[in-house]
Order: sequence, then structure tokens, then C-alpha cells
Amino acid sequence: MLPDHGRQVVAAVDAAARALGIVPGMAVLRARSLVPELEVVDADPQGDLLALRRFALWAGRCYSPCVAPDPPDGIWIDLTGCAALFGGEEALLADLHRHVAGAGFAARIAVADTAGAAHALARFLPSDRPVTVGPGGQGAAIAPLPVAALRLDPGSVDALRRLGFARIGQLIHAPRGPLARRFGRDLHRRLDQALGHVPEPIEPVIAPRTPRCRRGLVEPIATAPAIVRVIGDLLDELVGRLAGIGKGARRLDLFCHRVDGQVRAVRIGTAAPSRDRDHLARLLGQRIEGIDPGLGIEAMTLAASLVEPLAPEQHETAQSDGARAPDLAALVDRLANRFGQASLYRAAPRASAMPERTVRRIAPLGTSGGAGWDDDLPRPSRMLASPEPVDVTAMLPDHPPAMFVWRGTRRRVVRADGPERLHGEWWRADGHEAETPYAVRDYFQVEVEGGGRYWLFRLGDGERPASGPMRWFIHGAFA
Repeated sequence: MLPDHGRQVVAAVDAAARALGIVPGMAVLRARSLVPELEVVDADPQGDLLALRRFALWAGRCYSPCVAPDPPDGIWIDLTGCAALFGGEEALLADLHRHVAGAGFAARIAVADTAGAAHALARFLPSDRPVTVGPGGQGAAIAPLPVAALRLDPGSVDALRRLGFARIGQLIHAPRGPLARRFGRDLHRRLDQALGHVPEPIEPVIAPRTPRCRRGLVEPIATAPAIVRVIGDLLDELVGRLAGIGKGARRLDLFCHRVDGQVRAVRIGTAAPSRDRDHLARLLGQRIEGIDPGLGIEAMTLAASLVEPLAPEQHETAQSDGARAPDLAALVDRLANRFGQASLYRAAPRASAMPERTVRRIAPLGTSGGAGWDDDLPRPSRMLASPEPVDVTAMLPDHPPAMFVWRGTRRRVVRADGPERLHGEWWRADGHEAETPYAVRDYFQVEVEGGGRYWLFRLGDGERPASGPMRWFIHGAFA
């Protein structure tokens, strides 16, 4: 609860209190009359603001470089150019909602062309699922919402309702002159911000200890060569600061402050800590095409939002013949920043009795953790995501196949090796695997006419089941 002109009012409610008819802004005495056993605690606006800032910093690390708090209960996230790294907006929103819900918070998420429209949709639509508005659709989306969704003061909202303006759509089509004389400029400023007619600047939040540098420009710039020159100056200063603290950049955020108050941001990442000025400049140069300078950029900020320890000097290694060893980190950085971090990985072994669980994805330059594959038990270089059934002809139930049909093609076996028996991992926590059909498998490596080599298995222990023929599957192909 919060003090308000000598009385105590409700500042926020949980789902149970809202279901009982208690809403923010209600007097505490009235709320207690509705629910006598109501539990009330003092609000902590300053603590809430600090927590909101920490939440914004977390979202900035995970989803977008351009994030800002939206007190008292929200944050802004500029998703421009970020959704592709997650496989699209829907995947990004699902990931964000999953993480927020997993932390124990209730979240409402909306995506629109303007911050005002997103704010209104997230708070006034009766849906807990993420809402996405297509380009240019913010006007039609917010038209049915109440006028309170425009972030107006309560007095203006009550006055508009008395005049018959209950929905935003009524304000959009109403003459502006009489309303401007009655309510001033704030009413149509909020309306135009939600519709996209007036920009609404969002100042990104940056952690206080983040190494950063800023350049204010005498004249606004809008061309790629000019932006590249400023990036070079920023990197010269930032690399020096990183060297002074013994750190290397793993992620850089470039903020371009436009003359209209808008901020355009791009982000690059590195596979390993780096202070290589030329390499970082090339990575940032690849992202310039995604910067919309508008009427011009009047300032630029470069921040190392993620750093790691780095030795004072980076020594070049050479091969035995004197040639310079390839710079894998630089190659990984260029590919990852072009196609997305999720598109670049390498396979590493994982301890498991079942073949489909012996491979995991790790970072391109990550370590496998000491695990390895057994050379005495070779596995196919091409493993199917899920075993596919095949029709098999075998001489005896416990013998390898003599012929099999897969995807409509008949293949005659000329050589075979096996069986290798694998049992299900009964100790796994996700179910009783020992009772599933794939629990016991006998694997055979077979070579067919023409040279193809495949990995087949039969279910069970080799005994023919009483219910029908033995079931065979193909799990992969050797190179």
C-alpha cells in the first residue's frame, strides 16, 4: 500500500486479490471491507525501481542491446534486428515468456511498431499470451482499448469519459481543436506516440561498470563511411580501456543517437575475448547496413556489455612450416555475427547408452568436458533424428539382415557385422525407459551392393514375438 493525500491506497495486487475485486488505486479501508483477512504490506517504490532496472539489464544481456525500464511495472525492449537470432519474433517471445514465468513472475508481452501501442496492448488486452501487431497495424489494434491505455492522468481519463470518449478509436477520429483547448497538448502527444506520428525516444539502460565510450558529433552524420570513422575512434578508446583492466570484449553494443531522439543499436559477439581493434571494427562494419540514421546521427556510444579476462598480449602462433596458424576465433565471429549465434556450433560427445543421446551441441570453440567416443564402437557419421522402420529379410531370427527395403528402395546386404546389444537407461528421470519398445536393441552394421553402409537394429532380444514379425529400424548411414 502507498500513502495518498492522507489515506492508504492499494499499490499492487496479486492474482488472488484481483479475483476478489481488489484493484490498484483502491482505498485500503475499502479493500479490507471486501476481504477482512486481506494481507497488506507497505510498498517499496524505490526497491521496485531498482529491481525493474536489474530486470532490464538482464533482458539487455539476453535479447536486445536497446532496453529501458518503464516504471512502475514494465520494461521496453527494442527488438529491431534481434528476432532473427532466435528464429523469429514468436520464438523470441516464447523464450522471454518462459524465462520470466520460470522466475515466478506474471508477464504480459506485446510487440508493435510503437512503444505506446505495445504499452497499451500489454496492459489492457485480456490475454496473458504474447500479442504481436503487424507493421502499420497499431491504429486498428489500439482503437478498441479504453482511453486510459494512452497513459493519461486519471483526471483527464475521467473528463474524457464524461464527454463520451470511452475508446481510443473515438479520439482518433475526433476533431483535435476542441480537445486540445480542453486537455492541452499531452492528450494528442500520447495519441500520436501510440500511432507512430511522433517519435518516443527510449534511452537504453547500461550497467554502471560497463566499459564504454561516447562521441558527440558537431554535425549529424548519415553515411556509412562517416559511421565507420566514428566506430574506429570509439574502438581506439575502448580497446585502451579494456587493456587497462585486463579484459577482452565478448560482446559490443553500438548505440547511434539520432537527431529525432531515437536510438538505433546493433550488437556483435565474439567467440573468445578480444581486444583486436581491426577485427572488432570489421564485425561492427558488417552491421552498419542495419542502422537507420534517419535525419542524422548526432552521437554514438560503444559499450562492452560482456567482458572476460584476457592476457595483456595476444601471441600469434605459427605452424611447423613457419606459416601462421588460422585464426579460428575470427572466422567464428564473422560467421556467427552474419548468420546468428544459434546457427554455429560443433558436436561434442555425451555419456549415454543410447546413440541418439551421445551427441550434444556446444559453442564453436567450447571444450567437450573430457568426454569422448569409444573408437571400438563406431557410430554413423549421419544419424537419423528418429529411427525409421524398414522391411527386413533375414535367414534366421538371430542373424543379420540379408535384404531390407527403406524408403521404397530394396537393398541387398553383402556384408554385416553384429549384433551390438544396447539396453535402455532405466535410471533416467523422464520415465521408465526399460519398459518402452526401444529399450533393448540389437544393432548391425551392414554393407549393401554398391558400397552403401548402414546401421540397422531390431527390437527385443532376437526372439520372434508371438504377436507378429520382428520389427527392424534404420538409425543412420556411414560415410
